[in-house]
Order: sequence, then C-alpha cells, then structure tokens
Amino acid sequence: MSLHLRLVEVTERIVRKSQPTRSAYLARVAAWAAKEPVRKGLSCTNLAHAYAASPAGDKIMLREQRQPNLAIVSAYNDMLSAHQPLATYPELIKAAAREVGATAQFAGGVPAMCDGVTQGQAGMELSLFSRDIIAMSTAVAMSHQMFDGMLCLGVCDKIVPGLMIGALQFGHLPAIFVPAGPMVSGLENKEKARIRQLYAEGKIGREGLLEAEEKSYHGAGTCTFYGTANSNQMLMEIMGVHLPSSAFVNPDTPLRDAFTCEAAKRAAAITALGNEYIPLAEVIDERAIVNGLVGLMATGGSTNHAIHLVAMAAAAGIIIDWTDFDDISAIIPLLAKIYPNGSADVNHFHAAGGMGYLISQLLDAGLLHEDVKTVMGPGLRRYAVEPHMNSGQLAWRPAPTESQDKSVLSSVASPFQPDGGLRLVQGNLGRGVIKVSAVQAAHRIVEAPAIVFDSQDALIDAFKRGELDRDFIAVIRFQGPRANGMPELHKLTPTLGVLQDRGFKVALVTDGRMSGASGKVPSAIHITPECLAGGPLAKVCNGDMIRLDAETGTLEALVPADVWAQRTPATADVTANQYGYGRDLFAVFRSNATGAEQGAMSFMLPM
Repeated sequence: MSLHLRLVEVTERIVRKSQPTRSAYLARVAAWAAKEPVRKGLSCTNLAHAYAASPAGDKIMLREQRQPNLAIVSAYNDMLSAHQPLATYPELIKAAAREVGATAQFAGGVPAMCDGVTQGQAGMELSLFSRDIIAMSTAVAMSHQMFDGMLCLGVCDKIVPGLMIGALQFGHLPAIFVPAGPMVSGLENKEKARIRQLYAEGKIGREGLLEAEEKSYHGAGTCTFYGTANSNQMLMEIMGVHLPSSAFVNPDTPLRDAFTCEAAKRAAAITALGNEYIPLAEVIDERAIVNGLVGLMATGGSTNHAIHLVAMAAAAGIIIDWTDFDDISAIIPLLAKIYPNGSADVNHFHAAGGMGYLISQLLDAGLLHEDVKTVMGPGLRRYAVEPHMNSGQLAWRPAPTESQDKSVLSSVASPFQPDGGLRLVQGNLGRGVIKVSAVQAAHRIVEAPAIVFDSQDALIDAFKRGELDRDFIAVIRFQGPRANGMPELHKLTPTLGVLQDRGFKVALVTDGRMSGASGKVPSAIHITPECLAGGPLAKVCNGDMIRLDAETGTLEALVPADVWAQRTPATADVTANQYGYGRDLFAVFRSNATGAEQGAMSFMLPM
C-alpha cells in the first residue's frame, strides 16, 4: 500500500520547515560520533574514578576500553507505582550486558513525580517543568563521557519526554527506552469516574471515595487508563525506541524481565563499536515524529503530547506545530477505545492485539512510514509482532490479523470514528487543542455564556454554592506556563461531568492543561498565547457568549469586533503561585517558558 498523500504532504512540510535546525542538529551529532568512544580521551585519573567501585570483571573490561559500556539512566522511586518495578532493572541489565561481553553502569537517576499524587495540589505547579529538569538530569548522567549507549528507564507523564529530550543531546549514541508495564486491572475506570462524580455531589463520603481509588490504584505498574503515561509507551514503540510490543506487558512477570534483559543486549549490539550502529539521532527523524502523531490520533492519546511531542521533536531539530497535529488527525481513523475514550483499559487493549496489531493495520493502510530506522533495525514492519516466551527465551511472532476484541481495538476498514482523537481549535481567543475521542457528538458544539474564574478551586466553590446549574462555558485564566507552571486541571472533571449529566451544556476553555485521562466534557485547552502574556483569553468577561465547535475547529468570543478590539486583557496577581512547595526554585522556568504550542520549554535548544 502506497502512503496516504496527505501523510506525505505533512511530512514533507515538516522536513522543509525543519531543514535549517535539523541540519544543524545532525552536524553536531556527526561531530560527536567521530570522537567515539569518547572515554579514550579521558585522563587516567578520570578513568580510575569512573570504575573505582566496579566489580573486578567489569573493571578489567572498562580498563581495556574495547567493549561497549552502557549507561543506565533511571527514574526509579518506590512511591510511584509505575516506577517501583524499575528497582530490579539495573542488576538485570548489568547481568545481560555481561552475557554479550559488555558492561553497564548506573549513570544517574532523574526525578519522577506523580501527577496522581499532586493532582489539584500545589505540587502540580512543578509538574510540567519537571520534564525539563529530567532532561537536564539525563544530560548530567551522560556527561561523564564513559558510555557507548544508553538505556532510559521511565514511564510516566513528564519522565519519558524529559528522558528523550536529554538523550537526544547525545544523539550520536544509541538509546533504548525500557518500560515497566501497566498494573493488572482493578476497578473499572468508568466506575471510578462514576464514584468521583457522586463524591463531587456530596452523595458519598471520603471513605467511599478512598475505597474506590484504592481498588483502582492497587499494585505495581502504570495506571491502566489511557492517559499520558500509557500514551508515552505507545509513542516510544511506534517511534521505534522500544523493543517491539514491550509497552504493555505487566511488571514482575518472566516476559517483562526478558524484555529488560533483551534491551540491554540489543543496546550493546547497536553501538559504534559493533557492526550495526544505530544512533538515536537517526531513529528520531521527521518520519518517526509523524508516526508518533499518527499513533496519538489512532489511539485517542493524551492532549499533553500536544506539548511534549513538540518539545521532543525540537530536541532533534524538528519543528512541528498544532496545524501538523490537526492535518494528521483529519486522515487517521480512531482504532482504539481505551478509557477515557471507552470502557476498556490498556490491559484489554494489549490482549485485543495491542501495538503489533495497531501498527500492522496502519502500515497496511499506508498511514505510517515503514521506511524508518528503529532500534531493531530498518523498517517499522518489525514492530507488527507480538511477544511470547519460547523455551524460556523472548521471541516474537506475527501480530494477529484480526482484533481479538473489536469493541476495544478495531480496524482501518471499520474504525470507531473516521478521524483522529485530537483537533486544533482557533479563533479570536487564540489557538488550542481539544480531545474529541472521548466526547460524544452531541457535546462537541457548545455555545453558552462565559463564567470566568482564575483557579479551578474557584469553580468548584461556585458549584458547591449551587451557582452553576445552567448552560455555561468555564473560562479558567492564568493557568499557562509563565503564570503558574501550567498545572493540570483534572480536579474539574467530576464537577463538570455532574453538570453535563444534569442536562446542561457545559465546556471548559483554559490556557492550562487537563489530565490525559480527561474525557467527556469538551475542553479547549493549552490556549496560546497564555493570559499572563496578554493572550486574548484574558479579554473574556462574564456573560460573553463563547462558541466552541470541535467539528469545525472554531473557538470564538461572540463579541462585536469593535468592542473586542477596545478591551484590555485582564491582569492577575500570581504571587501566591510563586512560593511554597518548592515553587520558589522554579521562577527561572516560569519566566523563560515558551508557549504551549512551542512545547512550553524553559530552555532554548541550540539550533
């Protein structure tokens, strides 16, 4: 099947606009590659420090400087269920590396905060910029010039994008991303959402809510809904930096451990010291980024990647924007129904055929670039497989040709909807994105008066006072990167869901973010320019009629043009968001942040 013409056009457009920055990036990578292995340039003192505490056998190999030495960069901590399984990975990796005559060292750890713990709390205002700290921490780990390749261990929202941004600064080295997999299924996500709404209405108490939450989040592994963490895993696989079909294998199983060991062996095989050199800079190219966009649309992935994928691409010298997202969404059918887009979780998705089936469907329809480099070698067809254990060894076989559950995973011939999960909305309020895959068609167009708030707590308080039983569009201002670090406003979801269920037409418009798990209430988010930067959303007044039309991509304040032009954007005192819970230390990130459509980055990458 030949490639879809629109896919080709978008890819070629990205190549053209990225040409200066991509060329500069590749030139820097090529200059570094010529110096491999860099540790030969270290002084004797440098080297002795680097392996002083290594086991005797590893020390001999490191001293000889002939065999690959792999860096382990890990986001392990045991508070995050998704990252707790990573505790055992370093020893598995080191042992596997020795089996193939290589060594591995734990190069460094990176922070990993949990949005589930900080949701609705002050700590959430550190969340977005923790991505940039993770990128810098990755660079610190790799700065010792001891390594021929890297294994990046991470799962959750900001961690994988941060690891990728950092790893791409060492794009002359191969990098394999090593996931931990989802926890086994617990309380159905739809039932969890129902109980949260009951709590928001005051119909159940805290004990009932906590019992449901504990049944949902009950063990090691990633949360099972299809939010940002699991969208990360999909992206890493479809972009070719995972081992095939490794994204959604449960932790603490023989298959999961086999994947971890095989990742180490594969990383050793693709360094510049071998015959199959595959540097990360050649894996993450324009085609891989477009494949990532396709995967997001086909699965109804997280809106957070309208920020993170932009930033990851920029780290490789590739420029994308929300027009590229929108154009890809227009041609990619929605093939997956995973909560919040449906009732199933990622374990059901994996059992129905998972990534292997999804990739096979999209390749066969000409909706993915097959001619890419991956960590497994040339061609994405290598990922149209499913894993199994064969005599105690990891093996792959062709992915099923039919979905094992068509209510969870469909085909290109019979999709859940003909276009993708994310769309661009724009108008006189700026540009933003909306996730439509979880919004019923009847709710995709809302025209209602605005009620303006400067925090999510203010809206919740108004709900508790009984002031919101009517049609309205909530405008939550001053939630952008420069204002308060662009926290997720997921705490609003139960409240707005209750109002929608009562029959009111409700929607959200904000320059902040929503959780990747947010669903049924239409939400135009990431509005750019943000209010603190004088964005037009700050002009909205209570009672202004707002039209949010996800079908046509329209976001408009229905105010006479002359009146609108004369209005001055509102201002806000954000002092309270600048102190406490570590926010004091993040002032430099807030003050330097780019807009959401530019990746909300706090540093400018050299181009």
